[in-house]
Amino acid sequence: MTTTSALVALDPTDSRPLVDQIVAGVSRLVDGRALRAGMRLPSIRRFAEGHRVSTFTVVESFDKLVAMGYLVSRRGSGFYVADRSAAKPAPVDSLHRLDRAMDVLWLMRNALQADEGIIKAGSGWLPHSWLDEPGIKKGLRSLSRKSGSGLTSYGDPKGYPLLRQQIQVRLGELGIAADPGQIVLTHGASHALDLTARYLLKPGDTVLVNDPGYFSFFGYLRAMSATLVGVPQTAEGPDPAALEELVKQHRPKVFYTSGVLHNPTGTSVSPAVAHRILQVAEKYDLTIVEDDVYGDFHPGGATRLATLDQLNRVIYVGGYSKTISCALRVGFIAASPQAAEDLLDMKLLMGVTTSQIGERLIHEILADGHYRKHMDQVRGKLQTARAHTTENLEKLGLTPYGEPQGGMFLWAKLPEGGNAETLASIAAKEGITLAPGSLFRPHQEPSDWLRFNVAHSQEKALYDFLGRQL
Repeated sequence: MTTTSALVALDPTDSRPLVDQIVAGVSRLVDGRALRAGMRLPSIRRFAEGHRVSTFTVVESFDKLVAMGYLVSRRGSGFYVADRSAAKPAPVDSLHRLDRAMDVLWLMRNALQADEGIIKAGSGWLPHSWLDEPGIKKGLRSLSRKSGSGLTSYGDPKGYPLLRQQIQVRLGELGIAADPGQIVLTHGASHALDLTARYLLKPGDTVLVNDPGYFSFFGYLRAMSATLVGVPQTAEGPDPAALEELVKQHRPKVFYTSGVLHNPTGTSVSPAVAHRILQVAEKYDLTIVEDDVYGDFHPGGATRLATLDQLNRVIYVGGYSKTISCALRVGFIAASPQAAEDLLDMKLLMGVTTSQIGERLIHEILADGHYRKHMDQVRGKLQTARAHTTENLEKLGLTPYGEPQGGMFLWAKLPEGGNAETLASIAAKEGITLAPGSLFRPHQEPSDWLRFNVAHSQEKALYDFLGRQL
């Protein structure tokens, strides 16, 4: 195709930039097969003349279309329509394989699907509209105006120094004394947990975990050939008596736990239980990894093991994916000076450094002061959503566990005779993702509990479905 006439219609009154209009127009022609694979587009100069735009606009548009897979560039020849026959989306049925409805990876994949029509009552994060998009845009604008190598260099091995200083201040507010050298930034809290596991464990080692607890990390530990032993969870935290018996019996190296707004029950450890856990750790030389990724959702006054221990036996993990943006994978580890250095070595070996751009953006958002107001608003919305979800579940005969003081999770027991796995399988057929309790057991033992994300549990269709089934 070598015509010089306009290929796409451009509207000067359209609020979209010309580049976006060209990209949308050409991609629409390709998708509609008006432009077929192998067809040659006009040269950059002739396209610019035909559409009365600058050559710079055409170059940027064509570059975007190449990146999107609509065009291919042939050096010295021009731009051609790409063969997109292999880029067809997978059929819907393959995204909801019901024979795997109870599998951990099934839940993760379906919860991550972009289909807005799915009710994701079993997901582990906030709706996108609840997150701080204005703060992110403002931070990006501020970051783009700054000069230096921050946008192109690897950065500090431990992570952006100013963000580590800011985290130091936040830890100080929680009563945890740590200098910036004891803080290592990571690609989200999951990366932090991965580094601690690689640092602390070898294949075959026994690991204590919450029962119920964080299911995707259970899968990771099993992939490392670790032996998982569950510590029963109570409304006040892990059962300390059971913990001691399990430590004496299995002699584990590490206990992975979540003390504040525990996933999935939403409850928090009490001061008395926290003290007893640390006494057991001291008596049996046990390392504790405390995952506090949901801690900022708590209204205040929560007990943290790291506060009582001061990073002696406790390695503390946090992050911002749940509170600021899932797209910004920034987390951190706070540990003793020696453990921090060892974890840094592990980080360097596994992936060199972390993304300084993401870390600088998080710093911009936190330093702006807007984060506290954002979290106040989120906590208020969650409180309203939690009350609504609790009321609706109780009307249907489900029994919530404990009384969470914050956060997004409700752990609810089905009426007698209810089967959480069967219910989740049926729900998947109707576009509802539920999280059955068996997923949160270390070995996926049967359970008649479900985890509900209250922020995603406001749809009437969810309760209509539960009412029909129960």
